[in-house]
Amino acid sequence: MSVASIDVPRWDGPLPSREEVAKMIDHSLLRPELTAAEVEDGLATALEYRTASVCVRPADVAAAAAALRGSQVRVGTVVGFPHGSSTTQAKVFETTELISLGAEEIDMVINIGRLRGGDVAFIQNEIAAVVQAAEGLPVKVIFENAYLTDQDKTAGYKSAETAGAAFIKTGTGFAPGGATAADIALMRRTVSPHVQVKAAGGVRTLDALLHLHQLGATRFGATATAAILDDLESRRNGHPPTASAAELTAGY
Repeated sequence: MSVASIDVPRWDGPLPSREEVAKMIDHSLLRPELTAAEVEDGLATALEYRTASVCVRPADVAAAAAALRGSQVRVGTVVGFPHGSSTTQAKVFETTELISLGAEEIDMVINIGRLRGGDVAFIQNEIAAVVQAAEGLPVKVIFENAYLTDQDKTAGYKSAETAGAAFIKTGTGFAPGGATAADIALMRRTVSPHVQVKAAGGVRTLDALLHLHQLGATRFGATATAAILDDLESRRNGHPPTASAAELTAGY
């Protein structure tokens, strides 16, 4: 499914450098239908634009690690994706195996039903188990905010911080809704400054990225990486925005 693009006004504040914005982006290659050739093209895009990382499907980690070796683009991947309903032991095994294949960042999906049911202790223990398995590499905890109440969210975010997560993340990009300004603001004020916030789902324009960054998001899952960074370069050169209809309707 395709999450609607975030609707925000045109950014009228100072424009950061292309390098600064690129280092906020995890270029996403998670759609299930991607071919090996399409993944290879996506890795080339991440290299060309020098993004913070590329987030690939577990089966693509080894190839991504080989393609990105020697670059500054980190290899990210997902655990328990997209539903979060794997057992804790399965998530721990995935984490260990994927790191052995070259993953450097782990985006894990919580057990959404357990959090909705109020079992915060389970969520915290599961996150802690994955953090331990990651052995110091960053763990980004995906909450799938579209399914949660604000009470669920705040309890979950606090449990992630206690468990040692490096990031809390809005969602997978495959739920009925994606990142929202209200959620980013809630996430930022709920956890300590050392826990970062990642926005994913619907971040397809430079304007959306900059508005959410202003609210506290420091990393963004995006497929429209080239469009976002090309638009930034164009604006920095005095040209009008270049957002297109194709960009706004692209999937996560």
